[in-house]
Amino acid sequence: MKSKKIDNAFVCRCVSDMLNGLSDGLSHFSGLSQVAVIYCIEKNSPMLICDPQNLLQEHGPKIQRMLIDDCFLRSVDGAELEQEKVSRVFSVQDLELTGIIEHGGQSGTVYYQAWFTKQHPDLCSTGPVRRWLEHAVWCFSHDIANGEDMYTGISGAFLRDYSLHAVRDHIVDEMNIHLGWDSQIRVYPLLDAVLAVSNTPEEGAWPVGELVVVDPRLLDKVRFVAKFLWDECPQLKNSKHVRKLLLTVEDSDYKLISDGKSILGISESALPDFVIRADFHGRHGFMKINDTKICSFSEGSFSSSTRCAQLVEVEEALLSFPLPSETKNTLFQIVTRLVHHAQKQRHGCTLVLDLNQYPVLLSGQKLDPPLDLRQTDLLKLSTALTRVDGALHIGADLYLHSFACLLDGRSILAEDRGRGARYNSALRFTAEHKNIIVVVVSSDRPASVIREGVALSSICHWYPESGCVFPSDNLQEWCAKS
Repeated sequence: MKSKKIDNAFVCRCVSDMLNGLSDGLSHFSGLSQVAVIYCIEKNSPMLICDPQNLLQEHGPKIQRMLIDDCFLRSVDGAELEQEKVSRVFSVQDLELTGIIEHGGQSGTVYYQAWFTKQHPDLCSTGPVRRWLEHAVWCFSHDIANGEDMYTGISGAFLRDYSLHAVRDHIVDEMNIHLGWDSQIRVYPLLDAVLAVSNTPEEGAWPVGELVVVDPRLLDKVRFVAKFLWDECPQLKNSKHVRKLLLTVEDSDYKLISDGKSILGISESALPDFVIRADFHGRHGFMKINDTKICSFSEGSFSSSTRCAQLVEVEEALLSFPLPSETKNTLFQIVTRLVHHAQKQRHGCTLVLDLNQYPVLLSGQKLDPPLDLRQTDLLKLSTALTRVDGALHIGADLYLHSFACLLDGRSILAEDRGRGARYNSALRFTAEHKNIIVVVVSSDRPASVIREGVALSSICHWYPESGCVFPSDNLQEWCAKS
């Protein structure tokens, strides 16, 4: 395609609209998300970067080495790009930046572009996020091709609401790899049905059990325990009926089997090499390909979260205390075991990690002697104590000193009226006591890690600036400053 003069202000507007939409969409899907882009419109024009949230700041030296010093793009055959149609986009090799998810491409209208976002630790799979960035590459190429006169800004809005499409695109890619291009499974209706079932209670209880979708060509490999008459099979889109049928496989090894349109029966045997699973766990659930999680779902939407506390904030907070490495390690493992048990059992709990030389005095059920949490049987007993109202008081000596403890303190500005008593009591208590880390586990949300009156997971080191037009910097000059 013959190149034409592109107005820089128009390009900045395109980039800014897409960064805003991408950041907003990924923040809903994965939590607060920084995004950035590196691009070069024409082969001989300078490489530019737009990184309004400083996502790539620490990666300047590697970006300099790969994109500038080593002429990374020379390995990409771009000689015929100008002759290609607008709809043709070639993927390029990743820069492989640590902790970053990226996707780049080349086309007849944009010589090079790569979109980046943070890789969150609590992530089922990078697949849907990569598909999201892949779509950004396509959108940018088409917007530049259409030009300023035909620009509508719809790309940014579409990227903001791309979560369902990202999950679908990832599943379709995996289906194409394993089953070929002619699978009869229609993924959009399947995802709609899963969300509908997940939001359908039965006699006040939320769905528990597994729905497995098998390609019709592979159904002969399924051994049914019970099979329905073909002309009476419940339709997958009938969420109320499917919800009732899930009662038959609840808390068992049985699974509902579907061809993507109907519920065909029940099986407990080994399944074909490729299946799509919807695993319901009450108020939330997981989409899987075979045994690999793709994403979770809850309250009518999809998320990248594993819904299993990673407790990265605990690990980072422990690093700031002058404790032996072995003690920090063991303490982190103890906290992880207690938190994951509480989440699995779907009840809340509070853990007070008291790292003072002499533990603070707490009102609660004291233990004499304290329990050595390095002993497996005593740690197991402590998991049962998390069910009792009140906090577990754990010292730097790795002993459980008391349980059912009450946390008090004076009101502070950081309180969140939208959260419960556990959370706000922890904020008040840590605001008045030094060397204390409190982990609050709620039955319906991820764990919160609190220190000195602040929830560490809510600390924001950058500020979203939606609605702005961001300037792009010369990449070589940006690398020299980073």
